Amino acid sequence: MPGEILDIITSPVCVVTAQNSDKINGMTVAWIMQAAYNPAFIAVSIAPERFTHSLIKESKSFGVNILSDGQRHLGKHFGFSSGRNTDKFTDIDFHKSKSGLPIFDNVYAYIECRLINILNAGDHDLFVGEVLEKNIDDTKNPLIFKSSDYF
Repeated sequence: MPGEILDIITSPVCVVTAQNSDKINGMTVAWIMQAAYNPAFIAVSIAPERFTHSLIKESKSFGVNILSDGQRHLGKHFGFSSGRNTDKFTDIDFHKSKSGLPIFDNVYAYIECRLINILNAGDHDLFVGEVLEKNIDDTKNPLIFKSSDYF
């Protein structure tokens, strides 16, 4: 049943990145949405036990890399291991935003946010962020989430 629900609501595969002090991390998410138009807010859903959850709470910022259709390997890489004890960015092509958050090379889009609020949503928390920076590569197509690719 959960896989069926996830597949009927179309969303892009994203890697949310965060940095606090010298520690950076990223995790794959498929639950992202627009939350407000003016000012522009987005919300991402992250389970409290995830390492990225604590980094966002501490740093008060996060980035969203919307993967392009040729980057399924990044979705899998950042979705199946924890960054608590592993540097998931080893051998990954990326650069940093003005504020130091990782941006993958060749993504469809990148959004950088300042944390505005955290709301409980059952077994996940919704991080609501104000969009500070964004970049879209119109020559690419977003990678669309299908549960069969990840479960």
